[in-house]
Amino acid sequence: MNWLLPEYLADALPLEAARIERQRRALLDLFRVHGYELVMPPLIEYLDSLLTGSGHDLRLRTFKLVDQVSGRTLGVRADMTPQVARIDAHLLNRQGLTRLCYCDSVLHTMPATISASREPIQLGAELYGHTGNEADLEIIRLMAASLQSVGAEASRIDLGHVGIFRSLAEAAGLDQPALETVLSLLQTKDVPGLNDYCACLPEPYRSSFVRLPALYGGAEVLLRAAAELPALPAIAEALKALQQLAETMPELPLSFDLSDLRGYHYHNGVVFAAYHPGSAAAVALGGRYDGVGKDFGRDRAATGFSMDLRLIAQLATPEEAKGAILAPYAGGNSLLAAKISELRALGEVVVEQLPGQPVPEGPRCDRRLADLAGKWNIEAINKD
Repeated sequence: MNWLLPEYLADALPLEAARIERQRRALLDLFRVHGYELVMPPLIEYLDSLLTGSGHDLRLRTFKLVDQVSGRTLGVRADMTPQVARIDAHLLNRQGLTRLCYCDSVLHTMPATISASREPIQLGAELYGHTGNEADLEIIRLMAASLQSVGAEASRIDLGHVGIFRSLAEAAGLDQPALETVLSLLQTKDVPGLNDYCACLPEPYRSSFVRLPALYGGAEVLLRAAAELPALPAIAEALKALQQLAETMPELPLSFDLSDLRGYHYHNGVVFAAYHPGSAAAVALGGRYDGVGKDFGRDRAATGFSMDLRLIAQLATPEEAKGAILAPYAGGNSLLAAKISELRALGEVVVEQLPGQPVPEGPRCDRRLADLAGKWNIEAINKD
């Protein structure tokens, strides 16, 4: 059956495609007025470039193929963030702040969730060159404004900080295998498993790892964490950063999850995730990943976020699309042809009905051009 697509891949039919495109334009325009410049990296690159720095976690999610020109292994991008970091570090090479945005398809070997596409349309924004909380604040607010602008406002934005777990793991003396095991248990919030695995660890680190999944909720979580976790400098610094963000963004529905460690291997500071009532999974993800450009020749501070535009289009409040105008075939009728051109220049969709053809099924026409005493006027189509 040649018409079937591989699992977790789907065509975007006219209504969905139009909705996605409207949102893409609206969001890229929103980024533009905030000073973010659009970049368009290629779909494929040498594999070692795609998996450099922040890309190591993507190894299993990346399709690989052999370049017939160079003989080297290529990868089909699974995430545009490493590509944008390469552009900032190696091609633009600016000394101060750089704000970049992007929107295009990526490809995954496996879907991120059971309901996700293997070909998300990744849209995001990245801010390079500033280590302070001000950059994280700008990015989180831009993420929230992006969702709101397309009718998919976040009901909750979770904040976390990977420095808390990293500090505990270092102080507890976890080797790499043990660190990966504890990390996996925390990501699945497996408290019984944590209790069993951490039983041999010294206090206060054993109980701290077990407490992390429960450190979830409102601003009171930060006070509990300060009281219950060891007084390590890195933990105090992380909690202070989260507190500052909470105090600066009272308008947003913030909550805190200190065991949210997605992207642990490349994030190194504040992380955040936006949620919508219509989705069980996060609809936008981001965080700080300083040093992302080091392997490309420049060690730059960086923070950013991304979302799947296909998912956002499904969740967004449906828009009442304006109908098209049905016009007779213009042929050699110069007056009719001029009227059609005039309407199209004004942004109207005008569909010519070709000779011998029925009224087109799409796009939906709710008006038509009618010849009234030698003038072409628009009138409503009576559905009765």
